[in-house]
Amino acid sequence: MKIALDAMGGDYAPPVAVEGGVWAAREYGIEVILIGREGDVQRELAKYDTSGLSVPIVHASQVIEMEEHPAAAVKAKQDSSMVVGMDLVKRGEADVFVSAGNSGGVMAAALFRLGRIRGIKRPALSTIYPTTTGLCFMLDVGANTDCKPEYLLQFAYMGVAYAERVLGIVNPRVGIVSNGEEETKGSILVQEAHQMLKKSGLNFIGNVEGKDIPAGMADVVVTDGFTGNVIAKLSEGLATSLLGIIKEEVKKSPLATVGALLSKPAFDKVKKRLDYAEFGGAPLLGVDGVVIVAHGRSNAKAIKNAIGVARQAVEGRMVEIIKEGITGGLKIKEES
Repeated sequence: MKIALDAMGGDYAPPVAVEGGVWAAREYGIEVILIGREGDVQRELAKYDTSGLSVPIVHASQVIEMEEHPAAAVKAKQDSSMVVGMDLVKRGEADVFVSAGNSGGVMAAALFRLGRIRGIKRPALSTIYPTTTGLCFMLDVGANTDCKPEYLLQFAYMGVAYAERVLGIVNPRVGIVSNGEEETKGSILVQEAHQMLKKSGLNFIGNVEGKDIPAGMADVVVTDGFTGNVIAKLSEGLATSLLGIIKEEVKKSPLATVGALLSKPAFDKVKKRLDYAEFGGAPLLGVDGVVIVAHGRSNAKAIKNAIGVARQAVEGRMVEIIKEGITGGLKIKEES
């Protein structure tokens, strides 16, 4: 398996990207192709013992920065690490592309170079969401801020396919984010999508409110990209804040400090369950190739785990199962 990694993508690239790439190559026994400015990448790579590892460098002279307009930057920077990486996947020289860079840029590059799977109207950015019962798979979390009901239906089909074949969830329960449990609640978008999902043949359980997502009520949660992004970012910030508050309060009391020391294994497990770095990256579903988007603040561990997600997606035939779902009559209409 060959993983194309954007060595210039992310807030702390190239150092953490290269470190994560080397870590992944060693742990998973796969080839990790580092894409970026050769001199910069080589200097970082020289810090590690890569004997026995396959971590070739592919030169890309340009970088799409976080603040740039995604589509314009992709068109203007044809030799960027994102475009070069997508081209490797397009030509079959890599099985998957992973980047912690500008997520809009990743999506634009994927659409321009790989294209959409035939029949998919909009790709969706997804994420693993930790719950009290394990995890759920949520999409869209930022690719499409404005949606139509049929987009949410397609998100559900793609989410179910990924949950079943990659995450191993049997007959996943599907819910749609709304401001009430009743099917008459929610925006016009949600109400119309709700009716489509009822007739979809999926294991649709109805509306889920914000409180229901961390409770694990649904295995696949669908929503528009604006709402999904707010949920994901709020949850991430809340988890970080709560852990910080607990740590601060523990320090105020000697007795609490002793209790915390005794409870450290449990606290470590909680921290691990809530740490975004444990989940690595999110698949961009609906494009004709495997693309994984990691958090912009990713550390080396997150990059390594994002490559792990990429590996799972390839082994689980992520793109093929979505294509099979369409041709198998999942009621996804081709865009005219």
